Amino acid sequence: MRVERPEHRAGVGPGRVDGTHVVGPWFYQRPGPTIAVAVALYAAVLGVRLMIDDPEPILLLFCFPVALLAVAFGLRIGLLAGVTGIVLVVVWVVAEGVDLSFWGWVTRAAPILLLGGLLGDATDRLRRSETERIRLTAAAQRHRDAVELQDGVLQELAAAKWALEAGRADRGLEIVTNTLGATQNLVSDMLRAADAEAAAQPVHRPSTTRH
Repeated sequence: MRVERPEHRAGVGPGRVDGTHVVGPWFYQRPGPTIAVAVALYAAVLGVRLMIDDPEPILLLFCFPVALLAVAFGLRIGLLAGVTGIVLVVVWVVAEGVDLSFWGWVTRAAPILLLGGLLGDATDRLRRSETERIRLTAAAQRHRDAVELQDGVLQELAAAKWALEAGRADRGLEIVTNTLGATQNLVSDMLRAADAEAAAQPVHRPSTTRH
């Protein structure tokens, strides 16, 4: 008999569950291209607005780059993206000499800013929820691994006891020695996995007040 090696399907760090990486959309993985696409969208919408002499609310298309940045980077960048859209609206107003009424400003600025804030906040909440789900899954897997390890060790010790009772002291000592070595290796692996997970977690440093 031998101690069965627990499979560390979780608990190897954030972003891995059941042995597989948690893969998000492309704009989660590539911030540089995401920003470049957003800038291109801002420029395209403003360019179309400046070229077309039409009363249609073309500037509301700023919602596309705002939504992209908010979903990719969260609340703060989402709000900043909304403010950027509003600044570009001001650029259009100044460049074209447009006289917008109060409601003209509201209908152009409010949707952009609200979209950036709401989508960014939702993105942050989803990410926190996913991080917590991964943590709980890893903790549950570590518990199952510990139970499996305990069962394996007990089986080996029972086999050693039977060997000793049968007068096979050499066999009993061999089982105990092998079990201790295998158990030590397994525990070391589990500790390394736990340390890797802890190291990958963000560190929240307490703020210090200067007197």
